[in-house]
Amino acid sequence: MTIPAWLQPLAEQVPLVKAEHFTRFLPPPSGGRDSAVLILFGEGPEGPDVLLIERAATMRSHAGQPAFPGGAQDPEDDGPVAAALREAQEEVGLDPASVEVIGVLPALYLPPSGFVVHPVVAWWREPHEVFPVDAAEVARVVRVPLDDLTDPDRRFRITHSSGLTGPAFEVKDLVVWGFTAGLLAGLLTLAGWEKPWDKDRLRELDPETLRLAMKTWEQRGRNTHT
Repeated sequence: MTIPAWLQPLAEQVPLVKAEHFTRFLPPPSGGRDSAVLILFGEGPEGPDVLLIERAATMRSHAGQPAFPGGAQDPEDDGPVAAALREAQEEVGLDPASVEVIGVLPALYLPPSGFVVHPVVAWWREPHEVFPVDAAEVARVVRVPLDDLTDPDRRFRITHSSGLTGPAFEVKDLVVWGFTAGLLAGLLTLAGWEKPWDKDRLRELDPETLRLAMKTWEQRGRNTHT
């Protein structure tokens, strides 16, 4: 597999990294539903970038949130790589043949939805047009330049009513927070791309975003009591 020099430092770290680098939420000994996300790096009009989607506000899980393409692993999927590529094809029209898989990061846990997430890191060897295949699931598809993600002025920490704070980015008219921002922040550090930024800069999660996020938490609560 041939990948560009700028992506090589990350590719070298993928097989070595531990889950604790990204989050304190590790998969439980049992339970949880296996899922996969595709962290797809490419070279676009604005240089090296990563593919993100904005989930539709009507989704039951993680409504309105920026995310990586992905979803639950189906029984017929041959592992997380197959699941991530299938989901990306269904969500944004990605051609799996245009992708070179670099590796799979350690499994991470997403408490609000109960998913055990397997992040698949890949190189978009042959970029092509992508778009929301189903507007009921995906509102937007965005290629976010790495220069934007590493810009100190676009980084801050977000707070919400739970009392938790976490990394966030403001890019392409999106506020990227939560699980996706945590993964991105960890990858920037891992690859040596991160630039010094003001970790004391705080911003409160806006009420509408919090309302949509609460749909997931409330749904998870109902599911665990049925």
